[in-house]
Amino acid sequence: MAKKDYSQLAETIIENVGGKGNIKSLIHCISRLRFYLKDESKASDDVLKNTPGVIDVIHASGQYQVVIGTEVTHVYNAVMDILGPEFSDEDDSGTDNEKTSDEDNEQKQGNVVSRAFGNLIGFITGSMSPVIGVIAASGIIKGLLSLLTMPQLGELLKPDSTVYLTVNAMADSAFYFLPVLVGFAAARKLKSDPIVAAVIGGVLAYPQIVDWGGDFKTMFSIGGFDFQFLDYTYSIFPMILAAWLAKLLGDWLNDHLPSYLQMIFTPLITIMVVATITLVVTGPIIQGLANGLADLINWLVKASGWLGGLIIGGFYQLLVIFGLHWGVVPLVAQQISGSGQSALNAIISVTMVSQGAAVLAVAIKSKKDDRKTLGIAAAISAFCGVTEPAIYGINLRFRRVFISGLIGSAVGGLITGLMHGSMFGFTGSLIGFSSFFNTKTPGDLNSFYAFLLSSLAALVVSFLITWFWGYNDQMEMGGKVEKKERPGSAKKA
Repeated sequence: MAKKDYSQLAETIIENVGGKGNIKSLIHCISRLRFYLKDESKASDDVLKNTPGVIDVIHASGQYQVVIGTEVTHVYNAVMDILGPEFSDEDDSGTDNEKTSDEDNEQKQGNVVSRAFGNLIGFITGSMSPVIGVIAASGIIKGLLSLLTMPQLGELLKPDSTVYLTVNAMADSAFYFLPVLVGFAAARKLKSDPIVAAVIGGVLAYPQIVDWGGDFKTMFSIGGFDFQFLDYTYSIFPMILAAWLAKLLGDWLNDHLPSYLQMIFTPLITIMVVATITLVVTGPIIQGLANGLADLINWLVKASGWLGGLIIGGFYQLLVIFGLHWGVVPLVAQQISGSGQSALNAIISVTMVSQGAAVLAVAIKSKKDDRKTLGIAAAISAFCGVTEPAIYGINLRFRRVFISGLIGSAVGGLITGLMHGSMFGFTGSLIGFSSFFNTKTPGDLNSFYAFLLSSLAALVVSFLITWFWGYNDQMEMGGKVEKKERPGSAKKA
C-alpha cells in the first residue's frame, strides 16, 4: 500500500491558520494539532472545518486546536516539514515581540489568572502528551501479566519466573523512569536543554535514592536540618516543576557566564542546584500534596459510590471538548503511582466506551457512505481510548448523539461506583481491559467484573438511545460546535 501524502493537507492547514508568519509554535497531543498563534482572528475556521482530514477546530486553553484524529502524528510531521524545527515545542508563555496597545496591556493584566491557567494546561499537555503512548502500552502489558498469573487460570506464568520478571521490567521501565521521560518532554516544551532535565529526572529515579525513599527512614542533614528521602519513581509533578526551574536557572547562567564557561558550568550548576532543591524542598512538598490529593479523590470517588460514578460519568467528556482533560491525566498517573489504582480512571474509561457506542449506532444506522466510514473509524478510535474523532466528527454535530453518549456513560459510571471498581493501569476503554486486573492481588476480579458490566451497560444504553432517539438520516448535520472563548481572552477588533 502506498504511503499516504499529507503535504497538501499540511499546506492547507498552515495557510488557513494565518500562514507561517502567524504561527508562534506548534505541539500535538493524541488527536489535535495545538497551535499558538499571534492572532487567532487571522485563522479561517470555516475553511478548516470543511477541509477533508480535519475533524474540527477549537479555541481553548490559549491554543488554536485543529482536531485531526488518529493520523495527527503524520499531519504534524508534514506541517513541521514545511514550518521547520524552530516552530516545534516553543515556550507557550504567550509572549511575542510585537508591541501592544495600552488597552491590550490592561486587558492582559486583568486576566492574569485565566492566562496562567491556559499556559499551565499547555505546559502539562506538552510535558505529558509525548509519554502517554508508552505509559498506556506499559499499563496493558502489566495487566496482561496479572491475567497470566491469576490462580483461576492455573498461574500460566509464575511471578518469579525469568520470563515474567523480564517482561515486567519492560512494562515497569516507563513508570520507573517517568521523571526522566517527563523531564525530557517538559524541557523540549520549554525550549531548554532536554538532556539536563533528563539527568535531573535520573537523579530522582537513581536506585540508591529510590531505596532510601522506599524505607521512609533514611534522612540526611543540611545545615543542621534533617530531611527525608522520598521515592520519586512514577512521579510527575516534582519533575515538571524541576524542568521549569532548570529552564530559569539555565537561561540566567547563559546570560551571566562567559561563553567559554557555559558548556560545562551551565549544566553543572543547573543539575546540582535544581536536583538539590527538588530533593530537599519542592519534591517532598509537591509529592506530598499530589499524593494527598490523589488519595483524597480516590477516596471521594469510592466513598460516593454510585453518585460519584453517575456525576463523573455523565459529565467527564465535556472536559474533552475544551481539552481540559489533560489536567486530569497527571492526577490519574499520580493515583496509580501512589496507591497502585485509580477509581477515577475506571469511570473515565467507561465514558470512552459510551461515546464510541453512540457513534457506532450512527455508522450502522446511516445509509450515507461518508457517515458510515467516519462513524466506524471514530468508533474504533473511541474503543481504543481516543474519543475526539467521535465527538467532533459526528456526536457533537448531532447534539442528541453526544447526549446519548453522556447518558450511557452516566449509567456506566453509576455501575462502576456501585461496584467500587478501580483501574490498575493507565489505558482505558475496551482496549484497556487488562488494566482492570488487580496487579497487587492476582485473582481479585471485582474491578474486572465492574469493567465488564459497566462497559456493557454503556454500550447498550448509548447505542439504543442513539438508535431510537439520537439519530436518523433525515437529520441535518449541524455546523461544528463553536466553543466559548477561553475565559479572559481578548477578542480581536
